[in-house]
Amino acid sequence: MKVAITSGSSEGPTRLNAFDNALLEAGIGDVNLIKVSSILPHGTKIVELPPLEPGSMVNCVLSYKISDTPGDLISAAIAAATSDEFGCVVENSAVNRKPEDVREKAISMVRYMMSVRGLEINELIVEETNHVVEECGAAVSALIYLD
Repeated sequence: MKVAITSGSSEGPTRLNAFDNALLEAGIGDVNLIKVSSILPHGTKIVELPPLEPGSMVNCVLSYKISDTPGDLISAAIAAATSDEFGCVVENSAVNRKPEDVREKAISMVRYMMSVRGLEINELIVEETNHVVEECGAAVSALIYLD
């Protein structure tokens, strides 16, 4: 299986429009996202996000934060870890937290998930986005299952 990790942030006139614009910036705004839990199958490869067929049904692990409070710092992060057997994915998001804290929390959670399963990490990748809200903003990070 192949997966891609992507992120985007944007503004919009409403919370929904800001979220949609962030999805568009991440390259996943023209597909139907289906949220799934956080296990990667054996042999998963993490690749660049290819163009997706508009309207297609796409499984994902999704992290997002939306705010309409000007000045808020919103963050969304995804951490994915693989092993020789299988892997795990976590999402983390926050408002007005240090971006490095949001990132480190995601790393800590995925390391824990791998540890309790007795899995040794071969690869750990983190994708995050941070956005200072002007009027109404959204931040999105996602792991996209490609096949």
